[in-house]
Amino acid sequence: MSDESHDRSGLPEDHVSRRDFLRGLGGSVAATAALAAGASDQPADAAPALQDASAPRLKGTVRARLNINGQERAVQVEPRTTLLTALRDHLDLTGAKRICDRGSCGGCTVMLDGKPVYSCMMLAVDAQGHKITTVEGLGSPEKMHPVQEAFVEHDGLMCGFCTPGFVVSCAALLQKNPSPTLDQVKDACAGNICRCGTYPRVFEAALAAAKKMRGA
Repeated sequence: MSDESHDRSGLPEDHVSRRDFLRGLGGSVAATAALAAGASDQPADAAPALQDASAPRLKGTVRARLNINGQERAVQVEPRTTLLTALRDHLDLTGAKRICDRGSCGGCTVMLDGKPVYSCMMLAVDAQGHKITTVEGLGSPEKMHPVQEAFVEHDGLMCGFCTPGFVVSCAALLQKNPSPTLDQVKDACAGNICRCGTYPRVFEAALAAAKKMRGA
């Protein structure tokens, strides 16, 4: 037998129980809260310099002029504002969807000088001087773009949330290549994700739109 005494739990007397640990932790939290409350009573100019130096400083807004769907639009935004945010929150163009917001799903795709880009990955100020086309600029319910018509006719959507991005990507492809192959359509849509899995109908719609545009 060891001379070290044990309680009924079989642990040494100097063992810190879970209850004692939590009790001590609670005291530490209370002390920290008291210190924080005391600090808040200090005048503003008494705040530590380190806090001011490390806090992010938001710069003022800047005026950006954007050529969107053939019109010059002016927005007042912070320099860090993305093109997607400018479109949706400042210009009420909500066709481009904010889904992943990190350049991986394609729901926010717009055309920049005819090329499909993720608007969530571009700053609004960097889009100045370029021609931006959103899904609203392709067509309207009264006069739809052939790609939009083909998506309706071929059921190229289910929930519809990712559809604007696919429509813009397909329209950009057909502007550059009026007679794409199936593989070329797939490549053009590689940056777009459909969680509903409607890819076959999307490809059918793009090919049908290409045929219709050639006929027109």
